[in-house]
Amino acid sequence: MGSENESPEVKFVRWFEHLDGTDIASVGGKSANLGVLADLDVPVLPGFSTTAAAYDHFLEETDVRSDLHDALEGLDPEDISDLQDRGKRIRRLLEEAPMPSELENRLGEAYRELADRLNVADPAVAVRSSATAEDLPTASFAGQQETVLNVTGEAELIDAVRTCYASLFTDRAIAYRERHGFDHFDVKLACAVQKMGRSDLASSGVLFTLDPDTGFENVTVIEGAYGLGELVVQGEVDPDRYVVFKPTDGIIEKTVGEKATRMRHRDGGTAVEQVPDEERHRYALSDEQIRSLSSYATRIEDHFDRPMDVEWLLDGELDQLFIVQARPETVHGVSDETVIRTSRLEERGTELLTGVSIGNAVGVGRARILDDVREMDRLEEGDVLVTEMTDPDWVPVLKRASAIITERGGKTSHAAIVSRELGVPAIVGTGRARKVLRDGDEITVDCTGETGRVYEGELEYTVDEETVSDVPDTDTDVRLILGDPDRAFSLAALPVDGIGLAREEFIVTSQVGAHPLELIARDDAASFIDALRTGIAKIAAAFYPNRVIVRLSDFKSDEYRNLEGGRKYEPEEDNPMIGWRGAARYYDDDFRDAFFLECEALRRVREDVGLDNVTVMVPFCRTPAEGERVLKLMDEFGLSGDDLDVYVMAELPSNIVLADRFAELFDGFSIGSNDLTQLTLGVDRNSEKLAALFDESDDAVTRSIRSLIEEAHRHDRPVGICGDAPSTISGYTEFLLDAGIDSISVSPDVAIETILRVSEIERG
Repeated sequence: MGSENESPEVKFVRWFEHLDGTDIASVGGKSANLGVLADLDVPVLPGFSTTAAAYDHFLEETDVRSDLHDALEGLDPEDISDLQDRGKRIRRLLEEAPMPSELENRLGEAYRELADRLNVADPAVAVRSSATAEDLPTASFAGQQETVLNVTGEAELIDAVRTCYASLFTDRAIAYRERHGFDHFDVKLACAVQKMGRSDLASSGVLFTLDPDTGFENVTVIEGAYGLGELVVQGEVDPDRYVVFKPTDGIIEKTVGEKATRMRHRDGGTAVEQVPDEERHRYALSDEQIRSLSSYATRIEDHFDRPMDVEWLLDGELDQLFIVQARPETVHGVSDETVIRTSRLEERGTELLTGVSIGNAVGVGRARILDDVREMDRLEEGDVLVTEMTDPDWVPVLKRASAIITERGGKTSHAAIVSRELGVPAIVGTGRARKVLRDGDEITVDCTGETGRVYEGELEYTVDEETVSDVPDTDTDVRLILGDPDRAFSLAALPVDGIGLAREEFIVTSQVGAHPLELIARDDAASFIDALRTGIAKIAAAFYPNRVIVRLSDFKSDEYRNLEGGRKYEPEEDNPMIGWRGAARYYDDDFRDAFFLECEALRRVREDVGLDNVTVMVPFCRTPAEGERVLKLMDEFGLSGDDLDVYVMAELPSNIVLADRFAELFDGFSIGSNDLTQLTLGVDRNSEKLAALFDESDDAVTRSIRSLIEEAHRHDRPVGICGDAPSTISGYTEFLLDAGIDSISVSPDVAIETILRVSEIERG
C-alpha cells in the first residue's frame, strides 16, 4: 500500500506484478484484480497502474476540487437535464486542467519502461479507468468510466489519463453514487495502462462464470465477436455465444452471431467496418480457445471465491488469448435468496416481435420509442423503453422502465447487463423494434423463455414464488418433467433428484421445426443434431450429476406431418395414437436414418460434453422383440448399452404382462400413466364423450402398476412414474408409495408440494 512518504515512483505508479487484492484503495478494483491475475496462471497483458494518490495530487495541484464541490452542490439526480448540465461542466474542468509536472514526469518514465519491457518504441497501450470503489462484491461501477484505446506516445498517454479522470463524473456515475450513498470524493480514480492487445486482428468479448440470467453456477457463458471489444460491451454487434459446462469442460452450446461489424485500429484511431459475409457465419473462437477461456475463468473464480465478470481478447498478432479484466458479478453473486420466482403469461395475444430474452420475467406498459438519449425525459414510470441500443448514459432513466427492448445487442450487451442489475426484463437484438412497434401502444414483454416475445396489449400474467430452503429429503426420488431446455438453468436450484422425463419432441418442435428426413434431404442433418444435442445438454447440465432420463422421439404421424416437409414422409393414419410411433419407427427402413440423428445427438451429449448422467428411454415399445431390435440399432449408432442405462416406458398392457422379459432387456421402467390408462380401459384419452371413463385410479390401472413394480423389483429394476396423477388425483401419491414406486416425476410448479407430501407420507 502507498503512503505519503513514498517516492513519486511508487506513490503515483504501481506495476501489476506488485499489486494484489489488498490494493483496491490504492489502485482501484480493476487494477488490483489485474495484479492478482498476474500471479495466477492466467495470461494478462503487461502494464502498470496509476494510483489514487496520483488522482488526489492532480485535484490538489490543479485547484479544481473546490470547483467540483460547487458544481455538485444541490444536485437532484432525478432532474435529468440538470444532471447533464452539471456533468458536462465538471468533465470540461478536468479535461482542460494541466497535468502536474511531477505526475507527468512519472507517467512518462513508466511508459518508457514499458516500452523497454516490450522492446517496442512508443508501444500502443490501452488506458482503462479503475475506480477505488469499483468492482466491489456489493456494488458495480463497471462501465461508468472511460477506456481509451490505441494510445501511442507520452503526450497521448497524458491526455488519456485526463480523459479517464473526467469520466469519473459521467452522468451515470454521478447518479449511481447518489443512489447508493457514495460520497463523490471518497471514490477516486486510477488508470490501468496495458499493452494494446491486437484483438482488432482477431476477436474479443466478455464472459461470466455463471449464467447471468439465472445465476446457475456450473457454466461459463462466453460472448465474442471480431475486433475490439467495445462493440460487444456496448451491444452494437450480435456476438457469438458459447456455454461451457465447468465440471466436464464440455461445450454445451455454441450459437453463431451475425457479427456484421467490427472495430479496428486505423490512422491512429479506430474505425468500424463491415465484416465480409463469409466471415460472419464462422465462429470467432475455436473449441480449444473456448475451453481455454473457461479454464481461465474457473481459476479466476476459484481465487476470488465468487462469480466473476471477465473481459478477454484474442491477440491476432500473437494468436494468444489474454484476460483484460475481471470483476465480481454483482447481480447474482451477492444473493443468498432461496426463492424461485416463475413468471407465467395467463393469456396469449398477437405476437409482434421476438429477440434475445433477458431476465426471466414479464413486463407490461406503453411502448416509448426513443431514437436518442436526448429524448429520455419522455420515458415515464412504467413505460417500455424501445430504442436501437443503450449505453451508460441511459442508466439514470432505465429504472423507470417496466421493460426494455433494443434492436441491437446480445446477452452481455449494456442493455442486458443493466436490465439484470435493475431487475427489469429486456429483449435485445430484435433488429426492427422501432419499425414494428408504435409509440404509446400498450404491449407485453415476455422474457420467460430463451426467445423474448412482444405481444400486443397488456396481457395478464402471474408470478409464482417457491422457497427451496428447508425442504426435507425423501427416500422416494422426486424428479421433474421438463421439455423446455430454456427453463433448465432457472429450475436447477429446485431440490429435486433429477429429471424423470425430458421430451425430445419439444426441442425438435421449438428449435428445429422441420422433419428430420426433410433436413437429411436438404443435406442439413447437422442442424438437427446440433439443436437436439444442445437442448439435451442444457437439461442434463442443469441437474448434473443427478439422473436425467431423455425419452427418444415419440411424435405420432399426424404430429410429424405438421413439421416442415413432414407430409412428404408421413402416412395418413386413421388412429395415430396407436399407429406408427415410438419404437416401431426407429428400426423401420423409412425412418432409420432419422433415428441415427437422435442417437448421434445423445452420443455427443454423453461423450463430447461429458454428461454421463443421461439415461435414454424407449417409448411405446410393444414387444420384447421390438426392444431387442431398438437396442441393437442404438449400439450400432454409438449408444452402447455397456456404459449407458436404457429404460423403457411402461405404457402398454404388454409391458405389464411381460414385465419379466422387458426387465431382462432394459435397466429400468417409467410408467406413462396416460397411455397405460387409455390402452388398459380402451378409452381414447382425447375423446370428450369418454372423458368421464378416463380414470388413472381405476383398479385395472392401479393393479397393473402394482404388478409392474413387484415384478421389476424382483429383477432389481427401478420403476418411476411420469404424469400429473400424483398431483391431481387425491390419494394417488399414497398409493404409489405403498406400491413401492422408486421415483415420482412432476411438473416444476408442483415439485416442492410433491416433495413435502412424499416426506409426510414416508414419515407416517
